[in-house]
Amino acid sequence: MHFISEELEHYVAKHSENEPELLAKLNKETHQKILQPRMISGHFQGRVLSMLSKIIQPEHILEIGTYTGYATLCLAEGLAKNGTLDTIDNNEELYDFQKKYFDASEYKDQIFQHLGNALDIIPSLNKKFDLVFIDADKQNYINYFHAIVPMMNKGGIILSDNVLWSGKILDEIKSNDKSTLILLEYNKLLKEDPRVETVLLPIRDGLTVSRVV
Repeated sequence: MHFISEELEHYVAKHSENEPELLAKLNKETHQKILQPRMISGHFQGRVLSMLSKIIQPEHILEIGTYTGYATLCLAEGLAKNGTLDTIDNNEELYDFQKKYFDASEYKDQIFQHLGNALDIIPSLNKKFDLVFIDADKQNYINYFHAIVPMMNKGGIILSDNVLWSGKILDEIKSNDKSTLILLEYNKLLKEDPRVETVLLPIRDGLTVSRVV
């Protein structure tokens, strides 16, 4: 679902920072070889993630949901000099694809891949995070949020992707549509939880920025 016209989306991308060459290659190969390539963050959202990370200059980043690693590399652009980025995914088939691009980047020694269930892995990460990006299975968004808030530094930022869910959050929802039901509950949680202050940006499929207070 396009919230603005495709022509306007193209104009927005054209008048934003250019997509780095390595990411352009990753974007192209994802569309050529990987199922559901629309899941990739892509040029415009990738530049948004990069800009936010550069503003924050995080020492430690956590990403929940790696997919092919596009957003990972965008977020890594803002890392502090000795910073780290932990990225978690449960798709074993994509691990080598991700690693190929991570190893080709200047952040290869700062990115740490984790394969498995994020709710099992998160508690084992002995870090306080400055920036977290949630872009995984929607049915666990609330669980991810509650798991990471205690691990955030004060003033840290939690980014949540796909919170508009192609506009389904405004439709009549079927009782078996668990993902949409949970996203509605999640959006309400972010608005009302006193631990964060939140703004929902209508970028692509909806990107929420929540600041830990």
